[in-house]
Amino acid sequence: MSMPPSPWAPRPGYRRSSALPQTSASSGSLPGAGQRYQVHRESHDVDRSRSSAPEGGRQQPKQVASLIPSGIPAKVGALVMLTAIVLFSLCTLYFFFGLRRDFGPVVLPSFQLALIPLGGVLVATMLLAGVFWYVRWEPRPPGLFTTVTLVVAFLWGTSVSTLCSLVVNGWVARVITEAMGDPGAAGVISAPLVEELTKGLGVLFVFLIWRRTINGTIDGVVYAAFTAAGFAFVENILYFVQGWDYVGRIFVMRGLLSPFAHLTFTACTGVAIGLSSRRRSQYAWAWMAPVGLVGAILLHATWNGFVATNFGVYLLLQFPFYALCAGLVSWLRWSERRSMRRGIEDYARAGWFSPAEVRMLTTGAGRRSGRQWAAARGPQASAAMNTFHKGAAELAQLRQQAVDSHVQGGLSVKESELLDRISSARRAFLGTG
Repeated sequence: MSMPPSPWAPRPGYRRSSALPQTSASSGSLPGAGQRYQVHRESHDVDRSRSSAPEGGRQQPKQVASLIPSGIPAKVGALVMLTAIVLFSLCTLYFFFGLRRDFGPVVLPSFQLALIPLGGVLVATMLLAGVFWYVRWEPRPPGLFTTVTLVVAFLWGTSVSTLCSLVVNGWVARVITEAMGDPGAAGVISAPLVEELTKGLGVLFVFLIWRRTINGTIDGVVYAAFTAAGFAFVENILYFVQGWDYVGRIFVMRGLLSPFAHLTFTACTGVAIGLSSRRRSQYAWAWMAPVGLVGAILLHATWNGFVATNFGVYLLLQFPFYALCAGLVSWLRWSERRSMRRGIEDYARAGWFSPAEVRMLTTGAGRRSGRQWAAARGPQASAAMNTFHKGAAELAQLRQQAVDSHVQGGLSVKESELLDRISSARRAFLGTG
């Protein structure tokens, strides 16, 4: 495989490990193909901690990436966010107890109906965006930390976003109605502004508190989707309860024809925040998130004022719009994978991967053939091949962070750890260790 030269251009202070292989030693059959592996000889006698350390003779402490730029520690930020969710959740439950008194037996059926579009949105999000493991080429579900932060984003939508929108929308709607004499104007002005702001803040707070959760546009879309899904879930319950006499019609419009509306609005903010994570400045979110928020507000206002009020326009525009959004997310996934391929190719030029390995790691067919080949050699080789794939994906992400991101601390140390893990996995599945 011919790869054009590309200079290594890391961020200042980032150093590659000096334990690079100089020659190739043995070879083995390429998994699933007729090529040959080049197995690199590792230099185990190199002092990795010394080779990975920055100038000055001693290793700098790893920079904590999950700090809010104002300097508030991540634990404090997480505590504040979770406290807000708990308090607003209690207020939301109190509000629903009030609904139970006023509307009686229709509350539980409304809750059950709202679960249908909620499940559809979450499943579609996982299938389309892959919830991280497609982006990272890891054939496994997200870990506990990712699951917890996704739940936090969802709860923010069900509690903080919902309650703030109910209170503020009610007040702003009265002001706009009195000023303009048109009750419908509040739905076009107030609802998009308040709802998108509160939903977007949830995604932004997750990003600021747990920086490593959002490392690209797909991550931003996923967190935006979970926040929007939580908001839409509670909003649907309210619509069903208050319009129970026409619940069939409401369910068709909100649960079947437009379940992804809030997702597509808030995704604008998520994409902007995801893009900011790849910028050199760690404060890029401060100007990129508002740009995404403006896009979300405009989409929401267009929906409320033009599309949702005209069924013919809805049929003409909405399905193509959903298809366009799905295509955009698919393109973002493809772009992420190309970026990771470039990172792996950079290490291949430095001698850490053979051209055959690059093909196996960066194509779907190559990854499948590699796993099948390793599975035929036994459980140990299969586990080592999975470790090899995941380590290479992490290494490519580290390369991208070194070149594009504001994250600087600990990259060289992490690089040495990943290279050692990849080399050990290679020896294990080839049986040369």
